[in-house]
This record gives sequence, structure tokens and C-alpha cells, in this order.
Amino acid sequence: MFTAAAITADNKSELYAELAQQARGLLHGETNLIANAANFASLVWHALPDLNWCGFYFYDGSELVVGPFQGKPACVRIAMGRGVCGLAAQSRQTQVVRDVNAFADHIACDAASQSEIVVPLIKRDGSLLGVWDVDSPRLARFDGEDRAGMEALCEVFMNSVDQRTTA
Repeated sequence: MFTAAAITADNKSELYAELAQQARGLLHGETNLIANAANFASLVWHALPDLNWCGFYFYDGSELVVGPFQGKPACVRIAMGRGVCGLAAQSRQTQVVRDVNAFADHIACDAASQSEIVVPLIKRDGSLLGVWDVDSPRLARFDGEDRAGMEALCEVFMNSVDQRTTA
């Protein structure tokens, strides 16, 4: 059985490296998408400070639909190209928004959110699985180190997905 250990990192780079290692252990050998997404969201929620929401939106072929998450109830459907999540999905590029109030098309599912990072989830075959979305009540919570760390975490998650789809 997996047990999350307290992360004792001195900086963001070390924190994300330890968190990625824990995610690998947590997801190892499990192939169920929903189980892995739920545990991944919980792991991140409990490990990272200053979050008010983290979770998945999965692409259903026409729009993004909420998946496993931690935080307050969320918007259920997001159109491609709309909001930070829709932009990340459409552009297939990580979006780091230091101030969501300055983002013209921000979708406010939780009025407490002040900053956001969204990583697109692309399968090995090039198709879009969805996005990993993380919100913070703190302005400018996310930066380049968070981008690199979140992208590395999402790579761990996607490796579990790709194992499932190629098995």
C-alpha cells in the first residue's frame, strides 16, 4: 500500500521532484484512469501549499468535462478555447495566469481563485486527453518553476494513462 511521506524540500524544484517520485509510486501498477486521476489530485492537494482547487477536465470529443478533483464544486463543462482550461486544451500549451482577474476570458468557478496554472494532457498518439487545472487564492502563486514542476507531474500521470491505453 502507498503511503505519502511528508515533503521536506527546501525549494520548488526539490518539492516537485519529491512529489513526482511519490506520484510514480502512487500510480505504479494501476491502470484505471479515474482511480489514478482521483489519487493524483488528492496527492497534489495535500502536498502543495496555497491551493483552493486542483483537478482534471477530460476532453469528450467536443468539450472539456470535469473529472476527479479536490476543492469546491466546479464548472462541469468548458468549451474548447474558453477560459484558461479551454485555451490550454486548444493551444496544447501550458497556461500560467498570475492574475485571473486580468485574464479577459477567465471562467470563475470559485471567486476565491486569484491565479491559475493549466497543463494540457496529450497522449503519446497525439490526441488530447484533457487538462490538469490548479487554482490558488494567492495572486501570482504560479511561476516558471511551477510550470516545469506541474508539467513533470503531468508526465508521470500521462505515463500511467499511456500504459492503460497501450496494454
